[in-house]
Amino acid sequence: MKVVIAGGSGYVGRALAASLRTDAHEVVVLSRRADADASGLPAGVRVTSWDARTVEPRWVKEIQGASTVVNLAGASIGARRWTLSYRNEIFTSRVAATHAIAEAIGGLAEQERPRVLVSASGVDYYGDQGDERVTEKGAPGESFLAQVCVQWEAAARRAEALGVRVVLARTALVVGRGAPALQKLALPFRLFAGGPLGGGGQWLPWVHLDDAVGLYRLAIERGEVAGPLVLASPTACRQREFAREVGRALGRPCRLPAPGFALRLALGRQADLLLHGRRAEPAKAVGLGYRFRYPELGAALREALGRR
Repeated sequence: MKVVIAGGSGYVGRALAASLRTDAHEVVVLSRRADADASGLPAGVRVTSWDARTVEPRWVKEIQGASTVVNLAGASIGARRWTLSYRNEIFTSRVAATHAIAEAIGGLAEQERPRVLVSASGVDYYGDQGDERVTEKGAPGESFLAQVCVQWEAAARRAEALGVRVVLARTALVVGRGAPALQKLALPFRLFAGGPLGGGGQWLPWVHLDDAVGLYRLAIERGEVAGPLVLASPTACRQREFAREVGRALGRPCRLPAPGFALRLALGRQADLLLHGRRAEPAKAVGLGYRFRYPELGAALREALGRR
C-alpha cells in the first residue's frame, strides 16, 4: 500500500510509520516542518511539506492514487495553557487540516481517490461522563474538547459522500516509552511528590502505543471498520489506580494528592484533561477480535517507564 500520514511526525505517527515500513508499505508524511522532521522519521519514509490548511498540488499529488490517508494533524492539547488564542489553535489546527484533506480528495477523479481515510479524534468526544460506560455508540459531551471532536469528525465525514471509507479514531491517553503526556504525569512521582489528581475517582481510559498502532492498522486494513472506533484498552481504570500503578512502575510512593481546586487555579480550563472522566470501552475492536498486546495497566506502565 501507499499510506499518506498527515501530521505523521508526532509520537503516534512515527510509530505507525515504522510499523507500516516494517511490512514494506510506502509511507509519506505530510509535515509543516518537513526539513526538521525528516531526520526523526523511520528509514524509507518520505516527507512532503504542507501548511495543514491549504489545498496545494505538492501534497495533493501524494494522496492521488494512495490507498489510505491517515490524519493525525493538530496542535497538542497539553503543550500550553489554554488561553483563548490557544483554544482556537487547538480547534482550527484539527478542523482546517481535515477540511483540506476532504477537499483535496473531492478534487480527484473517483479512481484516484484513496479508499480509506482514518482520521484521529479523541475519547474526549464523550465529555465528562462519570461512571457511565461509553462505546462507539455514545453521544457527544458538552465540554470544549468534546465540541472540538464533534467538528473534527464532521469534517472527516465529508469524505464519505465521495465513496471513501472513513474511520474516526477516538484515542485515549497513549502510554509508551517517551509518550509526552505520560512523561508529564510521571514527573511528580520521579520527584517523590506523586499522587491522585482531583478526587481520583474519575475514569481514565488509556491505550499502549503498540495497541494504538495496532488499532490504526486494524482501521486501515479491515474493510468492515467504519465510523467511530475507540482506541483504548479494555481495562479502563480510575485515576487513583492509574496514579498508584505509575508509582509502582517507578518505585515511588503515591501519597500526595493534587486537589481539584488547586489544579483549576493552576491550569484553568486545561484542568479538564485531568479532572474529567469517561469509561470508554473499545467495543468495536473487541467485537472484531482484536487482541491487545497490553490489556493490563501495570504491564503497560512497566514497559513505558522502564522497569520490566
